[in-house]
Amino acid sequence: MTSQVEVTDSTADEPPGRLPVQGKRVKQLDRVVIRFAGDSGDGIQLTGDRFTSETAGFGNDLSTLPNFPAEIRAPAGTLPGVSSFQLHFADHDILTPGDAPQVLVAMNPAALKANLGDLPRGAEIIVNTDEFTKRALAKVGYAADPLDDGALSAYSVHPVPLTTLTVEALKESGLARKDAERAKNMFALGLLSWMYHRPTEGTERFLRLKFAARPLIAEANIKAFRAGWNYGETTEDFAVSYEVAPATAAFPPGRYRNISGNLALAYGLVAASQRSGLPLFLGSYPITPASDILHELSRHKNFGVRTFQAEDEIAGIGAALGAAFGGALGVTTTSGPGVALKSETIGLAVSLELPLLVIDIQRGGPSTGLPTKTEQADLLQAMFGRNGEAPVPIVAPATPSECFAAALEAARIALAYRTPVFVLSDGYLANGSEPWRIPVVEELPDLRTEFATGPNRPDGSFWPYLRDPETLARPWAVPGTAGLEHRIGGIEKQDGSGNISYDPANHDHMVRTRQAKIDGITVPDLTVDDPSGAARLLVLGWGSTYGPIAAGVRRVRAEGGQVAQAHLRNLNPFPANLGELLARYDRVLVPEMNLGQLAQLVRARYLVDAQSFTQVTGLPFKAEQLAEALTLQLRLTEGDVR
Repeated sequence: MTSQVEVTDSTADEPPGRLPVQGKRVKQLDRVVIRFAGDSGDGIQLTGDRFTSETAGFGNDLSTLPNFPAEIRAPAGTLPGVSSFQLHFADHDILTPGDAPQVLVAMNPAALKANLGDLPRGAEIIVNTDEFTKRALAKVGYAADPLDDGALSAYSVHPVPLTTLTVEALKESGLARKDAERAKNMFALGLLSWMYHRPTEGTERFLRLKFAARPLIAEANIKAFRAGWNYGETTEDFAVSYEVAPATAAFPPGRYRNISGNLALAYGLVAASQRSGLPLFLGSYPITPASDILHELSRHKNFGVRTFQAEDEIAGIGAALGAAFGGALGVTTTSGPGVALKSETIGLAVSLELPLLVIDIQRGGPSTGLPTKTEQADLLQAMFGRNGEAPVPIVAPATPSECFAAALEAARIALAYRTPVFVLSDGYLANGSEPWRIPVVEELPDLRTEFATGPNRPDGSFWPYLRDPETLARPWAVPGTAGLEHRIGGIEKQDGSGNISYDPANHDHMVRTRQAKIDGITVPDLTVDDPSGAARLLVLGWGSTYGPIAAGVRRVRAEGGQVAQAHLRNLNPFPANLGELLARYDRVLVPEMNLGQLAQLVRARYLVDAQSFTQVTGLPFKAEQLAEALTLQLRLTEGDVR
């Protein structure tokens, strides 16, 4: 595996972060789950991101789970204010960020208390002892210091005065003490880089670029980073370091980089624009967790991308639909609350039959809900959340890297069938990351589409609703094309001519035609992973549940259980073979991060007694949860429940 992420040659004055340390034992591991935790102001997400980038550059397979408060500056030292970043990396292919961290870096008592319940016995805890003051302990309900009262006896605890050591390392830097203390996250990153033999050159280069306008800050962070690395090498408290070899067998040959779901979506939209030959227009209003797509696309004006940050959600989609009418690839990005506001304009796009991409990065609801937490509860809203009969295709990526392909698939459908299309990602995919093979351009689908250029009637007139017999798509006539003037608006049109029509029979015909157009969209058949061919239980998923489901299935199969797995990318229309596939199995289990929305659709459409396994905690499933649920379903299938 090669990587696009921060891979450079090391120099003599930099710590050899990937080399064994003389005099200390090096232990080989096949996988590790690490969680960094602290206040929002402690730079936890930056620390996790840098460790992830170096891990990707080293060649491990990886999966991440950032988790942070919704507040921009959450109350310091409190449980609601804890920010965390979990990284699972391995020498083989992995599917999830891990069920439980084997290593916790806790920057304060709140971080320790908020995450302690997730740790297995024997886990390592690296604690910033400088923050364990009486006031900080009392703020989170500790009556006594857990570092002294035996409460952590089940774990391997490494007390490290991170703040003191950082300030000491930077005493000659010229920074005020408060500014020097802020570099403690880089000290911690250096220590963990030593512990797991992570490359260091990329992080130093990153810091110099990030703080290019403030070289004093850049050098201070680099010095703190090196001090942490050197502390690991010299202190007696860390007698062992660990190596996790690159996952060379986990990836097909190619060029790889680490990518998050939102970044992959942004790149997929740019690729769709290039492969279709259409300019990309994004009309959007900032909303967590979708805003990063707007930020990223605004950087790509060189590809003909135009981004418009509107004053509200309605204006954002209105501008995107106007751009689609004008011949652009129109896109709007949002989350669940924004979809509710955009619903009338989505219905207008259905009526106008114009291509439009609606990217919904789902989060916990209802209302404002849990802005920074994940959920899959917008499926029924995407399917039915408009007045009247307004069917819309739905595409749902399964992994962060698959968000790239999902954007291309959504663009294919929108352009070929002249319809708005939903892409349902979620906060877990959006912020999580994994290795992604950079595709060769020739591998990408050809999305070129043709505009109407002249009359389409024998009498020399133009009918804007004269349909393609295969796709039922109407012609796309760019405004200003001579002779192709036509009326648009939300009132029902007469089929063919596009004139306003209140005729009952015509309305019935148009409603059924729009539905038939969506029903007739060509999508790939659903494939089933059923190695034995004898499984009686099928687990059916969609979206970001793929990783936990697949990991749970692996565990059950390792114990001798026979389970089939299928995962839906196309949710409207469903794959043509879904009904036949469901009928093969005695039992169907549908895990979802909602209260059973896909299960409800499957039961209604195919009359299958699909069983739900649900959670709405704001967090993804754990593999062990699903393995236990599958084991129970197997016993029910075999009649072995007492």
